[in-house]
Amino acid sequence: MARPEPYEATKAEAEAKLKALGAKQVSVAMTAHASKPPPDLNIGRKSEPQGPQKVPGIDRIIAIASGKGGVGKSTVASNLACALAAEGRRVGLLDADVYGPSQPRMLGVSGRPQSPDGKTILPLRNFGVTMMSIGLMTNDDQAVVWRGPMLMGALQQMLTQVQWGALDTLIVDLPPGTGDVQMTLAQKAELNGAIVVSTPQDVALLDARKGIDMFKQLKTPIIGMIENMSTHICSACGHEEHIFGHGGVASEAAELGVPLLAEIPLHLSIRLAADGGAPIVVSDPETPQAQAFRSVAKTLVGAGQA
Repeated sequence: MARPEPYEATKAEAEAKLKALGAKQVSVAMTAHASKPPPDLNIGRKSEPQGPQKVPGIDRIIAIASGKGGVGKSTVASNLACALAAEGRRVGLLDADVYGPSQPRMLGVSGRPQSPDGKTILPLRNFGVTMMSIGLMTNDDQAVVWRGPMLMGALQQMLTQVQWGALDTLIVDLPPGTGDVQMTLAQKAELNGAIVVSTPQDVALLDARKGIDMFKQLKTPIIGMIENMSTHICSACGHEEHIFGHGGVASEAAELGVPLLAEIPLHLSIRLAADGGAPIVVSDPETPQAQAFRSVAKTLVGAGQA
């Protein structure tokens, strides 16, 4: 800004000339131009949190993942959630498989979640499990045709704007593969670990390895692996047959140095229970199939991981 002192003589001369012209009172104000600093665009803007954040009220978040579809990941997620509830844990289940949400059907939940204040969503509950799914917002035969940003917005809303309450563990049923949902979850929420589900066949294991590598890159620990559809026992004759091979997941887990949490059989009762809206852990808890899931839950609880 210009200093006024050099212009005092000019000011006095101007005042004198104006009075000579007959002005009774003269007041001369001096101004100067100054370059303005650029506006602060951050005024009033909240700073974005950096890195994964803990979701308030939730002690642990466990992702259930698979490299490819069709390996029974959602069935594992629903049964594990119910098994943890049976162990006395406060459990939530977030169905993040936006394109193929199946948890409402598997947990026998229907109806639309309510939002009393227009800001937070009230989840639904069954079998001791608090559950939220995009499938509760759409019709059964309605496709979710969304691009990445809409998916990420929906996931973040279901994580942070749902009244989960106080939970020991939130199980997140991820979509198959290594896409936007997996990366957003790991980058936005503080994940305690992931459980990778695969069948023993080589094709499934190829994709499972990619999922495991993704979690490594995202610095998410692998809690363990589950071999689903491990073996089939004929209900008529009792003959055991390894339809998809056997031992592939156990070998992969050993190579990675992570636990093989369970070998779940390929059994008609598991499928019927899931389609009927009451997972096998709930509908027939004393069967060997249900006990396989209960064993995983007990292992996680005993290790302080759930």
